[in-house]
Amino acid sequence: MRVLYFTHSYSPHDHRFLTVLSQGVHEVAYLPYAAEALSPPPDLPPGILSISWPGIKHGWTLAHNIREFRRVLKNFKPDLVHAGPIQKSALLTALAGFHPLVSMSWGSDILLKAKSGIGRAQAGYALQRSDVFLCDCLAVKEKAMGLGMPEENIVVFPWGVDLDHFSPERGGQVQENLGWQDNFVLLSTRSMEPLYAVDVTVEAFIQAAADIPAIRLLLLGDGSQREKLETRLQEAGLADRAHFAGRISLEELPDYYHAADVYCSSSTSDGSSVSLLEAMACGLPALVSNIPANLEWVTPGENGWIFPTGDPRKMAEVILSAASDQEILRRHGINGRRVCEQRADWTKNSRMLLDAYALAAGRTGEV
Repeated sequence: MRVLYFTHSYSPHDHRFLTVLSQGVHEVAYLPYAAEALSPPPDLPPGILSISWPGIKHGWTLAHNIREFRRVLKNFKPDLVHAGPIQKSALLTALAGFHPLVSMSWGSDILLKAKSGIGRAQAGYALQRSDVFLCDCLAVKEKAMGLGMPEENIVVFPWGVDLDHFSPERGGQVQENLGWQDNFVLLSTRSMEPLYAVDVTVEAFIQAAADIPAIRLLLLGDGSQREKLETRLQEAGLADRAHFAGRISLEELPDYYHAADVYCSSSTSDGSSVSLLEAMACGLPALVSNIPANLEWVTPGENGWIFPTGDPRKMAEVILSAASDQEILRRHGINGRRVCEQRADWTKNSRMLLDAYALAAGRTGEV
């Protein structure tokens, strides 16, 4: 089967999906929606074709975009299109009238952009013309059903993690390099953008540090709010107790999970967070906001803690409680790893992508 993988731009998640597809029997081509992402990615998996086209440019009419995309379809002649986000790649495929269409949510396209207005109308149009809908959590599934996607056409699978790479057995020298061997370390890996509310984690750390001076905060990644976060920590006199590590390679990432005592995420919206699953797979207990997708993975009293979204005071209270009981930390870490082994094994979960293709092809009479 010839598959056109139509995404916004090449991300680490796209790389994971295309790596799986490159190892199968299908002929697969990668197509970016965004004009700025047209150059073939240097790490595009072997065997994946990169299609050249103008991309979607600001100022072009909808009719022009549809015409350009139909030209791609005519030249490549796919048997199936896998497209997402919903209001971009999936919508354009639906407008072009192509079937079978496997549309895939990236989380915020359904949870946030489809709440109202044109984003909701676009999502409803695309979903109602999709043969199969892929999503990574029940929260997104329920929203998609509310937009007209039949339940029997929805495939839910958490994207999962590599359980060998993200493992409790792996060590690292990050704590030693920072001189934090005797400290209680909080870890945030979320992008420093408003959606992920890293500022709430920073405020909770500031409040907790007033009671336990040995607490430290390790922040990975980057984003538009980084300077603001750095300034806030300086104002609080805690810049020397926090470390901004920047972007970390996939190879080094487990070492940072092993440098921490608790993984923190104060996100205001999410699907099944891959960074949360990575932390749990490494045996790191999780402290996360009480958004629906997090509740699918974190059970208070078993493998972590929940706090009210946007409430740094409550988050700080949980941090102080967690820091006082090493046995609970150990037990939560073990239980979190067990949850990942049961439900978040990428090697097993990724097979459901091919199952979704087979379902879509069967519904339209393709082979």
